[in-house]
Amino acid sequence: MSAENLSTTSPASAKTGVVIIGAGLAGWHVIDAIRAKDKAIPITLITADSGDRYHKPMLTMAISQNKRASDLVRATGVDAAQTADVTLLANTEVTDIDPVSQTLQLRATKHSDDAPTTIGYEKMVLAMGAHPIFPKSLPQDLVWHVNHIERFGQLQEQLATGSQHVAIVGAGMVGTEIAEDLLKAGHKITLIDLNDAPLSQMLPAKATARIAKAVESQGIQLLGGYQVSAVTRVGDNSDNDKLRVDYAPLSSDADNTDTQSLEPLIVDHVIASTGLTVDAQLPTAAGVEFDRRTGIVVDAATLRTNAANIYAIGDCMSINGVACRYVAQLRAQAATIANDILGHEHDGYDHKPPMIRLKNKAISVMVTGVPQAAGNWQVKTESDDELVMDLLDDNDAVSATVTIKAPATPKTP
Repeated sequence: MSAENLSTTSPASAKTGVVIIGAGLAGWHVIDAIRAKDKAIPITLITADSGDRYHKPMLTMAISQNKRASDLVRATGVDAAQTADVTLLANTEVTDIDPVSQTLQLRATKHSDDAPTTIGYEKMVLAMGAHPIFPKSLPQDLVWHVNHIERFGQLQEQLATGSQHVAIVGAGMVGTEIAEDLLKAGHKITLIDLNDAPLSQMLPAKATARIAKAVESQGIQLLGGYQVSAVTRVGDNSDNDKLRVDYAPLSSDADNTDTQSLEPLIVDHVIASTGLTVDAQLPTAAGVEFDRRTGIVVDAATLRTNAANIYAIGDCMSINGVACRYVAQLRAQAATIANDILGHEHDGYDHKPPMIRLKNKAISVMVTGVPQAAGNWQVKTESDDELVMDLLDDNDAVSATVTIKAPATPKTP
């Protein structure tokens, strides 16, 4: 099957097997897992975009490799749907969910005035991901995000015209990775964060200080401990206008800085990397328990929500109050959902924190366990080239470990 027009979809009275909302890595992994066990069960995939298959983590390192959005697409949505024998409803949004009648209301995103169409489901998987958070100081019409291939492609085209000055707001993992990627592509980078150093919400100060030093040693301007107060256009509202970034110390007495003396940044682009949130519309309509920050609450073993016949996976999901936003876990999550939907016996999903690796080449950062900045971090190994720290819980057991190493020095021929 391939992409279909909404007017040809099933009537509400006919259940359409499995319906998956969201065609990111999570949604396609569920399809792969189901098809590995059942070639015949009807599957409908609904997505607000084209449904193309691509590996989203590549977005933070693709510009320096001169890769365009089309280079990252492994298969178009239409081709992938035909291969997997699923019905793809591309460029389609879900406007409502009725968990009692087990029906969805759909509308074509490009024809929002069209009357909604209703389809039914026997089982439904929410895989719609999470969306970037845009604080009021970062207007969406002026600020980029790199969380979807379409926006990445638009930004890549803008940056392809020559060296430019880019301000990145947020020095978590994504912001820190993008900063190095764009620097390697020849751009001037300013990285701004509320905290003094990158990854400060995850790691202790002794560790983040090393990351900050490595970032700055590359030539990236790091403004740690600063808050962006406004982003405005400089010029006559043309696409080539510069942007003005006003910022101030998060603490009014930080280093006795006179906030009035801070010159605003004048840059070509601003990228927001300020965290993710789960849109409230569909979880609320489906009657599932969720939190905007952490995601839809699921049973840890089955990944079922509190609503009958509805599952969740990936960025939009949380287990025990913790968001699940690493791709390494998706295959196991999808396999659990596939087995549960198909009625196969299974051992249940065993949630294990993935190994986290920062993609930056300026420094090697590897984290295992469940890290959090505040806690009893103990130094295990410390030298100029390496730092290893363990996070101890209340019982003095290791709950996380961070290993930071200086990059290897190239050997002289």
